[in-house]
Amino acid sequence: MPETGIIGLMKFLLRCLLTIVSGIAGYQIAQLLMGMDISWMKEISYPHVWSSFCVLLFALCGYMLTPLIWWILKKVGLFFENMLQNVSVQDITVSVIGLIVSLLLANLIAILFIGVPASIGFYIRIGLNILFAYIGTRAFMKRRDDVWAFVLSFFGFKGRLGKRDKDAAQRETELFGVDSSASEPRASRKVIDTSALIDGRILDVAGTGFLEGTLLLPRFVLTELQGVADSSDPVRRTRGRKGLNVVSELQKISGMDVKIQDVSLRELKRDKVDEALVELCKKTDAKIMTTDYNLNQIARIEGVDVLNVNDLANSLKPQFLPGEQVKIDIIRPGKEQCQGIGYLEDGTMLVVEDGESAIGQTAEIVITSMLQTSAGRMVFGKLKR
Repeated sequence: MPETGIIGLMKFLLRCLLTIVSGIAGYQIAQLLMGMDISWMKEISYPHVWSSFCVLLFALCGYMLTPLIWWILKKVGLFFENMLQNVSVQDITVSVIGLIVSLLLANLIAILFIGVPASIGFYIRIGLNILFAYIGTRAFMKRRDDVWAFVLSFFGFKGRLGKRDKDAAQRETELFGVDSSASEPRASRKVIDTSALIDGRILDVAGTGFLEGTLLLPRFVLTELQGVADSSDPVRRTRGRKGLNVVSELQKISGMDVKIQDVSLRELKRDKVDEALVELCKKTDAKIMTTDYNLNQIARIEGVDVLNVNDLANSLKPQFLPGEQVKIDIIRPGKEQCQGIGYLEDGTMLVVEDGESAIGQTAEIVITSMLQTSAGRMVFGKLKR
């Protein structure tokens, strides 16, 4: 498949350049050979034809070798790109400045060795350049913050950058309705997603007073909830109406500040709701509240703090120690032989090792161990004898 755009243009220019340079090299080699004392060269009757042949031959070689040269350049470019992808512009700038300054000093010192024989002085200059380049770059990187501040103040960028940051903060405040420079602590701002509203447990947590601060509700989340509530599927319609009802009840809770943000997916430059939620959290420096596992993982990868309602529910379940006794109904057999399955009051599954004989009965169980996973918790026990 042919490459298009700027890449295709660069490849075309490279091919033209290599063809021209190779043709020139061919002409120079033809002239060099004709100037040598070679017997078969003296037999050439038409030197212009010989020169033209060499030009065309070398130009064709350059034309044919372009894909190989392009492949090598791409590999070298990717190598340096991978090395520099985690390096900031500040570090690169300071390193280059340190390298330039150190090489200037090395060559000034090398002037003192002008009288030294060339066979020795050449190696002295090379050694000085390598030594000073290493020391200078390391020294500048050690004090990169001071060097960067000096560069900004020297070129007058500091004031302009400060004004630009202030203007950007003001634009984001007007767009997202949250001032990132305000005294409001970061932990008090939370963006809530559709899954947490449909789940509904967030309403109980807010009602107890454990959830405080500003709850940010984007307009596109409300639009998504409305779409679910208008669905022809009765299950989805019920879930959507439940989410809208949770929003209404959250607004009625005293001390709970619910802000509807008039921000769209287009303004956040995202096509999907999950991506827009993560971007909004970055813009407003807020945490995200969800029950969606995939959104939870994406937010953590992007460096956004997550308040997972499921994690909260699991952490609030009562803890049991080996040897404690509980009374449950054993309702079905387990996966392994002789196992029985029952459920505690909070919905936690309890696996009874020898409980198959007690299926359909209420029995006292002695807790033996517990297993905590990201999906929930399982408790293991055995019948009390």
